[in-house]
Amino acid sequence: MKLGCTQTDLSFNLSLVSRAVPSRPTGHPILSNVLLTADAGTQRVSLTAFDLSLGIQTSFPAQVEASGAITLPARLLSDIVTKLPSHSDITLEKGEDDTQVNLTSSSGRYQLRGMGAEEYPDLPLVESGEAIQLPAAALIEGLRGTLFATSTDETKQVLTGVHLTVKHDGLEFAATDGHRLAVVQTDNGADLGPGDSRSSGDEFEVTVPARALRDLERLLASSSGEDTISLYFDQGQTVFQWGDQYLTSRTLDGQYPNYRQLIPQQFERQMTVERKPLQAALDLIAVLADQKNNVVKLKLDNEQQQAVLSVEAQDVGSGQEAVDAQVSGGTLEIAFNVKYLMDGLKAMGSPEIQMQLNGPTSPVILTPLGAVKMTYLVMPVQIRT
Repeated sequence: MKLGCTQTDLSFNLSLVSRAVPSRPTGHPILSNVLLTADAGTQRVSLTAFDLSLGIQTSFPAQVEASGAITLPARLLSDIVTKLPSHSDITLEKGEDDTQVNLTSSSGRYQLRGMGAEEYPDLPLVESGEAIQLPAAALIEGLRGTLFATSTDETKQVLTGVHLTVKHDGLEFAATDGHRLAVVQTDNGADLGPGDSRSSGDEFEVTVPARALRDLERLLASSSGEDTISLYFDQGQTVFQWGDQYLTSRTLDGQYPNYRQLIPQQFERQMTVERKPLQAALDLIAVLADQKNNVVKLKLDNEQQQAVLSVEAQDVGSGQEAVDAQVSGGTLEIAFNVKYLMDGLKAMGSPEIQMQLNGPTSPVILTPLGAVKMTYLVMPVQIRT
């Protein structure tokens, strides 16, 4: 095996796959390595990392003189390549020993000892069956609108993922941690194809770990929003493929909550407000809220047509901010965890948002007024009097 590439290409692709390298590979030392495969026929190099749950594979063009494969210590290789001069040329060549690679740059020479590629486990890539096709832009939109609402409590394992519902006319993303719920619908996305058994209109549901989807979002950030993503589901695995890149992840077991029944269908009150002024007011008043209990009060003032935010932090102080709004249905005072409101507003991105409410203890719905079909449900905090 012998190849030449730039420091920039190798460093960038190592950073992409490094998320799937386990820090402490129990019982499988080779998993702390990255699999490097050079193909003289395609003049490309692929990098693969796999922790038996999450797998990432990327590839990039290179000058490959001789094909071959080897696994090298991921952290050591990344540390060396990252510190080499940017855009410099790098040569990688196997030594006389099949487990040794010589790395040569314009300024130095390094010898790295790895392990044979044949010992590295195969990624569980799905090579049969019909793929679900959807635009990268639709996938990114769904992830941005839901990932923040997943649970971090590992005892509620199924809630630590995003629930994907594949429909004939699109894809629905949902995430909840028990206190809030985010749902995004994309109706310009999933193309099941005529040969897929799911094209009859039946819904297909799967829950994918948030960790894997955050890595997918990171990978897609370097791709074109016009790329088409192929999704495969098979025997507890979800595979995302675009171009020469793959991300594979196990799915989460367990019944996902019937979140649709949690969303109220009728509301007594409604408020429309510009997102950025409301977000700025929350950000300011959160300085006091964070001091004590992270709770902020929101008053819908029908008479003044304002949203009034207030905080009372015992032994610290109090604060109040007012934002112009269109309020209908009567005045109401309600309280929230300020972080939950901030997270939702950041994820929406639209100039205006709509808030629909009933009483001070009923679920509240926030929706962006724009092209994104997003529903964000937040449970209020009971106000102690």
